Amino acid sequence: MTDREVADYLLANPNFFVEHAELLVSLKLGNPHGKAAVSLQERQMEMLREKNKHLELRLSELLRYGHENDSIAAKMVHWTSLVLAERDPHALPLMIAERLREEFDVPQSALRLWDVAESYTQANFAKHTGEEVRLFASSLETPYCGANTGFEAAQWLDGTQGEPQSVAIIALRKRVSDEERDPGGEAFGLLVMGSPDPRRFHDGMGTDFLRQIGTLASGALARLLPH
Repeated sequence: MTDREVADYLLANPNFFVEHAELLVSLKLGNPHGKAAVSLQERQMEMLREKNKHLELRLSELLRYGHENDSIAAKMVHWTSLVLAERDPHALPLMIAERLREEFDVPQSALRLWDVAESYTQANFAKHTGEEVRLFASSLETPYCGANTGFEAAQWLDGTQGEPQSVAIIALRKRVSDEERDPGGEAFGLLVMGSPDPRRFHDGMGTDFLRQIGTLASGALARLLPH
């Protein structure tokens, strides 16, 4: 019989070792941690200990992620409350960027808007943006996280702490639906965060919180658009 046939037979006959319990004592298996042979029961116990160790590590990792998410969620609530409390539309864009830096320990952040109402066209946040930036914003269905490959939006960032090596870029969109995952309508701006640390924003990181930031910022800044 082949190894597979033996395994299939044992799987098909779960009572085999019940009917032949003496084999459990006499069977000896190689010990992966040494040369001495061990009984089947000892090998099973070793496998269970290894499995439990793996599960404990996984649980510890999940708890750590949970604590991190709780912390980020608390910061999101505080940031949102500050955004909602801002009464001056002219101060709102700068305030959003500054509070992101403070609440989330982001080294650099900035935003630009276009096609704003006439009363805001001369503001710093409404400075001219090239057509490439607008096309890029329209193409961003999800936030971009990764290396700064020479994005024009990265040039808006304050480089006093060093040139941004990694960036997170979020499109600001007009809302056209109440669907949670709907990316929204036409883009009217970009929110960019950067860091001199090339690992701060990477393409493997989750974007759920960044999506929420984009949605909240878009809703708050919509008051600066023509009615």
